[in-house]
Amino acid sequence: MFMTAAERVHPAAPTRADIGRSPFVRLRELLGDVEPRQSPISLAVGEPQHAVPAFVGPVLAAHIDEFGRYPMNKGLEAFCEAAATWLGRRFALPRPIDPAAEILVLNGSREGLFLAALAASRWVSGRRGRPAMLIPNPFYAAYAAGAVAANCEPVYLPATAETGFLPDLDALSDELLGRTVAFFIASPANPQGAVADLDYLKRVVALARRFGFLVFSDECYSEIYTRRAPAGMLEAAGPDFANVVEFQSLSKRSNLPGLRVGFAAGDRTFLARFLELRNVSAPQVPVPAQRVAIAAYGDERHVEENRRLYAQKYDLADQIIGERYGYRRPAGGFFLWLDVSAQGGDEAVALRLWREAGLRVVPGRYLAREQADGSNPGLGYIRVAMVQDYETTAQALHRLVAVLG
Repeated sequence: MFMTAAERVHPAAPTRADIGRSPFVRLRELLGDVEPRQSPISLAVGEPQHAVPAFVGPVLAAHIDEFGRYPMNKGLEAFCEAAATWLGRRFALPRPIDPAAEILVLNGSREGLFLAALAASRWVSGRRGRPAMLIPNPFYAAYAAGAVAANCEPVYLPATAETGFLPDLDALSDELLGRTVAFFIASPANPQGAVADLDYLKRVVALARRFGFLVFSDECYSEIYTRRAPAGMLEAAGPDFANVVEFQSLSKRSNLPGLRVGFAAGDRTFLARFLELRNVSAPQVPVPAQRVAIAAYGDERHVEENRRLYAQKYDLADQIIGERYGYRRPAGGFFLWLDVSAQGGDEAVALRLWREAGLRVVPGRYLAREQADGSNPGLGYIRVAMVQDYETTAQALHRLVAVLG
């Protein structure tokens, strides 16, 4: 069915509901003071638990004195070169990235995605109607927070099983696209693990150029995949990378969520404006952390080992869960997106799994927003983070099946 823009949107004025409450705060409230009957296992937060790469400590030790410097917000020249080199090695780019003008270091992709929304609202002009930002639903909360902070209307695009867990591009009206400032997209998607193929990405880029908006491509899960390496938005962007910004992070790729290092790459004109904003608003990335990132982007062995460990755990899911709960091995990321509507629904199942099995999982509705028709694309699903070690994951999946049947 084709829905109009008016049917898709939430209330026009920015409200607390637009920003939403943390799904993890809501989960704590749901579980309350319930005491689990088995030892707790957290499968809620997408925090990698694999080992930190061995080179991190020595690199930090070698550059410890550089904590005494204020870094440039642009990033070390050596960092930008390392990021550009990695992009050229990892993706089939139409031309090499210019490290001097097309890379910005970030305090992880979360900070970058939020502040990029503010920069976009000042850079994209000529919108016809109230400026909007398009957000896949379910989604990463920083997208909506950025849209609301930028005084743009967050427009939630349902990403359901019927659309391959990606937004339906054919359902976007010219009216909506004509007032769009930015289109947030994640591939692999969080939480469903869907991967957009190159043709889909090219269609998004074509829409951005036709209607004059930016594409913010969240690719922090790009290095965790089960079959083929996902395509990147920069591969679809043509030789000038116009209208496209890719966001990367070491949190998932290199098991370094606490390092808080990532980067933005792409449209040089927008990145120059983005840097102006970050120069007066964003904390710089410490030089020793950038040194670690340089080493990380120069090494693929730890990334390959990381993928091997996740693949082993997906093998467990294949064996233990099988065809239950609509399970299919995801193309990317490290989450299971399980349909438990037949077992009582997402909130009831999350509470039951905690009480009876000690498993902490996130109800899908907490990761999404209600659409104008009252539907919630996360309703009836639970998100299970496959971040624990092999033995703990096996135990958790056996408990899950034992409780839910």
